[in-house]
Amino acid sequence: MKKINEIFYSLQGEGAHTGVPSVFVRFSGCNMRCYFCDTRHQDGVEMSDEEIALEIAKYPAEWIILTGGEPSLWIDSKFVRYLKESTGKKIAIETNGSRTVPEEIDWVTVSPKNGFEGAGDYEIMISKADELKVVDLGQDLDQYFGYKCVSTSTKMYLQPCFMEEEEACAAARKSTVERVLNDPRWTLSLQTHRFLGIL
Repeated sequence: MKKINEIFYSLQGEGAHTGVPSVFVRFSGCNMRCYFCDTRHQDGVEMSDEEIALEIAKYPAEWIILTGGEPSLWIDSKFVRYLKESTGKKIAIETNGSRTVPEEIDWVTVSPKNGFEGAGDYEIMISKADELKVVDLGQDLDQYFGYKCVSTSTKMYLQPCFMEEEEACAAARKSTVERVLNDPRWTLSLQTHRFLGIL
């Protein structure tokens, strides 16, 4: 059994697959406590692998996105293979990188939380990331290019931190745009689902 916060069908709002229809499987629980997290970890229901697959199969998307929380707390190779075989879909994961992930996953997004409030410093355990998605809190950006999961093929995304107060949010977006312009190793990622008013 796995604790699932929600399963829903929407467009990927961030990173390399922005705009791609996807089935999101949001797990409850995380080994970090970042202050900007948008997952309500106290919520969720216990679901079997079969129940999860049946819910995913209701939607026509090509991609499943395992997210959270921290999905690596709940999954293994057997689960990933089962989802792929039973749904015929590709699988992506959004992870903080503090734990290894099954090699059967088709796309790995690492969103490191090193140095953030509630996370502290930890070793990145993933050896290869398809994309690195960093929430911009004014931290040193050079550190991320030294991660063992980053290679010349890793897509590097810098994303402004969402804030409820519009003036602060606008300032954060402006700062992140300036940082990307000053360091073109990065590409700007926006939470387009927030602009569109969708999940």
